[in-house]
Amino acid sequence: MNTEKQARVSARLGAIAPSATLAVSNRAKELKAQGRPVIGFGAGEPDFPTPDYIVEAAVKAVRDSAMHKYTANKGLPALREAIAKKTLRDSGYEVSPDDIIVTNGGKQAVFQAFASVVDPGDEVLLPAPYWTTYPEVIALAGGKTVEVFAGADQNYKVTVEQLEAARTDKTKAMLFCSPSNPTGSVYTPEEAKAIGEWALEHGIWVLTDEIYEHLLYDDAQPAHMVQLVPELADTCIVMNGVAKTYAMTGWRVGWMIGPSDAIKAAANFQSHLTSNVCNVAQMAALAAVSGDLTAVHEMREAFDRRRKLMVSMLKEINGFTVPTPTGAFYAYPSVEELIGREIAGRTITSSADLATLILDEAEVAVVPGEAFGPSGFIRLSYALGDDDLVEGVERIQKLLNN
Repeated sequence: MNTEKQARVSARLGAIAPSATLAVSNRAKELKAQGRPVIGFGAGEPDFPTPDYIVEAAVKAVRDSAMHKYTANKGLPALREAIAKKTLRDSGYEVSPDDIIVTNGGKQAVFQAFASVVDPGDEVLLPAPYWTTYPEVIALAGGKTVEVFAGADQNYKVTVEQLEAARTDKTKAMLFCSPSNPTGSVYTPEEAKAIGEWALEHGIWVLTDEIYEHLLYDDAQPAHMVQLVPELADTCIVMNGVAKTYAMTGWRVGWMIGPSDAIKAAANFQSHLTSNVCNVAQMAALAAVSGDLTAVHEMREAFDRRRKLMVSMLKEINGFTVPTPTGAFYAYPSVEELIGREIAGRTITSSADLATLILDEAEVAVVPGEAFGPSGFIRLSYALGDDDLVEGVERIQKLLNN
């Protein structure tokens, strides 16, 4: 008889770290509920409402009895066709609707993409700083994360030379994300092409997250891997969704595009995991991807204005090094100079420690770099109102510039 006490929770799920970004947002909400005037820079969520024409499509779908039933596991055919047309329009290459699967948000697309190609023991190259979910899904797929770090001096962008130095005979895949969460950095088409050609040469899968593709500023250009390196199509999975582009974070509609065998595997998995995505949300997504980008451009203009304002204010803070982000809606200053200093009677030992100090003393919530890789950085989202943005950064200035 086995007398050892068995764990109540599986080791696989017990090892998952909670989302640090959601934890910061939740903590800010808790403090607000207690009456404290907390300003939160944690959420990666547009503060705009979903455009009216998208909402109206959902209202119409609610009244359609056909939408009350199970539908195709891979997604409504009309939506997959629209995503294929949108890919040609925005990314410059053709894809078959059969090679698209609609998922419950971008996170499910990310999870299923790694689950489709990664086996236990496979190594996955993960450029850092990275979105907090990536290493967790790699681990759930049985893979081993190999971080490849690029600091502020590289504008947080890894090079082919760094990737090659990290490559081993166990390297199966790499993650590519541009524009980047958490840094807002954008690879040039030339940089992305070089990485794609390197991956092709070595038979490495590229899993590319394009969720922020339309949020580009200054002279930044989109970098779509399959368009830049067409031969990579057989070993590339694209992950995307409507959340960031169309202010639809709560609608939970994403998608995967990839070679037929990987998409078939993901579809089989999804048939057991969730079945079809909510039909009403799919019809809203259909209106989003089928329409023009007018509403998207209006939101981008607001983000751009806030970006410039935030960066200019952050650069006035002692000890902050602030590369200018050219994509997404995040700033990612290095605070390495502040580690070891005494601030407000407290010696700062890490960026997590600094984030706690800022929340306690300035009542401002930021996400520490530990959530995205090495310590020494903080992430601030500028997807919030202008008044709160100014007030929040001014509080940080007052705390750290004394």
